[in-house]
Amino acid sequence: MQKTIVIGTIGSDCHVIGSWVLNRALAEAGFKTVFLGAVVPQEEFINAAIETAADAILVSSMYGMGILDCDGLRAKCIEAGLGKILLYAGGMLTVQMEVDRGWQAVETRFKEMGFNRVFPPKTKPDSVIESLRNDLGIG
Repeated sequence: MQKTIVIGTIGSDCHVIGSWVLNRALAEAGFKTVFLGAVVPQEEFINAAIETAADAILVSSMYGMGILDCDGLRAKCIEAGLGKILLYAGGMLTVQMEVDRGWQAVETRFKEMGFNRVFPPKTKPDSVIESLRNDLGIG
């Protein structure tokens, strides 16, 4: 069964190239993708996931405000009946924490916010695809 992935750039971020590249790679790897583009509010990710019975939501952020834009997304997913959906985040999620405390602090913070996986800037699509296959049990 083909797995459905909702992907886009969250919040006020207009940097869409990374999520577009990942969207193409996911489609080529056999996933059904729902590409939302840039400047996508949390509710739009959730609505798209509900409408398509998605297996995962992947959010991208490159402008350094991802920690603000992603806060509360897991709670909203639970509220909408999507408590078990996979949540991935990637990109330049927060500039200050990366400068002050390193990537590990960013990853830890996002996992505390309910994200299953968190990817640093310059992550190759193959890493995300491998993680999705493992997490969705499609090896």
